[in-house]
Amino acid sequence: RARWILMSILGLMPAPRAIADTGLRDHGQHFFNDTFGNFQEELETAREEGKKGILLMFEMDECPFCHYMKTRILNQPAVQDYYREHFRIFPVDVEGDIEITDFSGKTTKMKDFALHQYRVRATPVFAFFDTDGNYIKRARYTGATRDKAEFLLLGQYVVDKQYLEQPFARYKREQADAR
Repeated sequence: RARWILMSILGLMPAPRAIADTGLRDHGQHFFNDTFGNFQEELETAREEGKKGILLMFEMDECPFCHYMKTRILNQPAVQDYYREHFRIFPVDVEGDIEITDFSGKTTKMKDFALHQYRVRATPVFAFFDTDGNYIKRARYTGATRDKAEFLLLGQYVVDKQYLEQPFARYKREQADAR
């Protein structure tokens, strides 16, 4: 909470009043789920809750594209509601020294998890995992989405398992052509 207040003062995040006045909701509270950093346990919770899987957002503090996603996309109620309905969602700091337990039960630091297991070299990276902990490589999205609609489409792409049929770029084109 103190970090959020400090970031608000520095102008890196909208002030709480601005969020309330616009109908936007805090991404930390309404997009991401709380976790103790044990992704093996989170898989079990996702299965129990009937979710489609887990979404990890690999991020870092100084990343302008992460900031954009948090202040323009992830704070949108429609985005929050859709993603929370279908996924358990957690941030991973690509520079973080906090220890986590990965999907196979191995303990590692966040930064090693990001770099060595998933080769995250730019941020943000949105990485999806099914409820067995399998990485859905075709659904990996690096960078900021253009807008809320594109990010929602990415979620739909995973929920509908379109990644088994086609790359996201083709799916987006087909969806645009269908309108």
